[in-house]
Amino acid sequence: MTRRSACLAIGLLAAWSLGVHATEIVIGDPYARAVPPGQPNSAVFMSLDNRSSDDRALVGAESPVAEVVELHTHLQEGGMMRMRRIERIELPAGESVALQPGGLHVMLIGLKQTLEPGASVALTLRYDDGGTDTIQAPVRRIEAPPMPHRQ
Repeated sequence: MTRRSACLAIGLLAAWSLGVHATEIVIGDPYARAVPPGQPNSAVFMSLDNRSSDDRALVGAESPVAEVVELHTHLQEGGMMRMRRIERIELPAGESVALQPGGLHVMLIGLKQTLEPGASVALTLRYDDGGTDTIQAPVRRIEAPPMPHRQ
């Protein structure tokens, strides 16, 4: 093997190894919550399907539309649902994790622009292995669930 072909082989191997990450975590149906003008915060939801044989974790995110981006969950405390920041979202091997209203989500804090349906939010996800994925999350209006009728 010549030096040139060895360098080419190493380059192809490096590119292949970087590309594998993109297929290990499959991001499904990302979307951001539309908010009225003046609302300072919103959230992004999606599914994260870990198709690898190794447990992984989402450890952070960034977006140019918010001053701060945090990983959050909802916890039941004293009969009230409260949002809490968490350090990581575990992605067990071979499983899908749903980020959805009322559960795990990516919180956008200090919005720099109004999030209206039809727009999209750029979001970079950071994983525990140092890898990242950058996605576009369309902005959707999320209606509150209907209140139960009292008889």
